[in-house]
Amino acid sequence: MKYVVWPVVAASLLSACSTTGAGRGGLFGSKATPNNYIVALQGGIVSRSGVQLNDGDRQRALEAEYKALEFSGVGQAVPWNGGNAKGEVVAAAPYQVGSQNCRQYTHTLTVSGRDVKTRGTACRNSDGAWSPLT
Repeated sequence: MKYVVWPVVAASLLSACSTTGAGRGGLFGSKATPNNYIVALQGGIVSRSGVQLNDGDRQRALEAEYKALEFSGVGQAVPWNGGNAKGEVVAAAPYQVGSQNCRQYTHTLTVSGRDVKTRGTACRNSDGAWSPLT
């Protein structure tokens, strides 16, 4: 009996893990960024910076924006490095607007040795995603 129980327990624990990035659950509380949360950022403030990024760098930049809004402490930088650019996102203290939680944040991009700083605000929707204020 004890030889049957361990594989069943291990299988049930591992079934909670996700390798698709579709959620933050799993056995060890993965902080993978769900794609629908990235889409909800509508290009984030990085898209308003005037800097042209390739798809991979844009994805890393948006993931950093999401992680800063969702997980970072006040003033804590969330850095990212891409193939042709790098940057960091810093979120301010959360505040309430009606029933929504919002955060102002800055995104500093470095491309070809030049820094570009963009500022914006995003608010959390009822589904947990962040949407920028325009």
